Amino acid sequence: MIIGNYNTLKVNRKVDFGFYLIDQQGQEVLLPRRYITPEMKIGTEVTVFVYLDSENRPVATTETPNAVVGCFELLRVKAVNEVGAFMDWGLSAKDLLVPFREQRVKMHPGRSYIVHTYLDSESNRIVASAKLDRFISHNMPQYAPRQQVDVLIIQRTELGYKVIVDDSYWGIIYQNETFCDINIGERHKAFIKQVRTDGKIDVTLSDAEKQRVEHLAERIVQYMKSHRGTMTLNDKSSPADIQRTFSCSKKDFKKAIGHLYKAHIISIGDSIKLC
Repeated sequence: MIIGNYNTLKVNRKVDFGFYLIDQQGQEVLLPRRYITPEMKIGTEVTVFVYLDSENRPVATTETPNAVVGCFELLRVKAVNEVGAFMDWGLSAKDLLVPFREQRVKMHPGRSYIVHTYLDSESNRIVASAKLDRFISHNMPQYAPRQQVDVLIIQRTELGYKVIVDDSYWGIIYQNETFCDINIGERHKAFIKQVRTDGKIDVTLSDAEKQRVEHLAERIVQYMKSHRGTMTLNDKSSPADIQRTFSCSKKDFKKAIGHLYKAHIISIGDSIKLC
């Protein structure tokens, strides 16, 4: 059973206040009654998030947390007291503590910060830290050029965007490699350009952007097919109208339209039509 992460466990026994779930080693954890659904029966498997309650006892929930142990995420501060800052963990019964000693700058309610969630060996509590360097691997990254990775956008710099690659390494997306709107705290699929001798990584979003635009082009075609082969939206439409219809930026919309036009799939006049 992995504390601070998702586990697939079997319903073992029922009590008045919930179900006890069991792992393959015979460890049990309580799933409180409010999370039980009619589909859950003795012997069935259920995927739950296991965390520690206020008394450091493992407890399971079917809620989706905003962060799991071992990962970096952008979280919002709900409150600050004499112990530290409490982040919105996405769990109704528990917030995530960032002790004062783990704050890089003083945290304020309502603001959001990139933190790393971990299981503190001294207190045996799940806590978070804004001192990110402590949790970055010092091993030399082993990536091949063009290999796909996951990146978390950390900071805007003069060169571009500082990122964390696969929750393990520092990387950078250079400004001239940024072809879409990205924001601090977002996760993106990216591709390795090179691993430098200092262990830092140059990554690019270019292939990810190509895939995203091609997928959007397919959605535009399906939309037009369901609207008699035509569409009133065009490159002069407002970003709000485009966002409302296709949940994308105007920049991506224009690129998708250009892709379809060059492929002779659409014609552009007073309105856009399928060829």
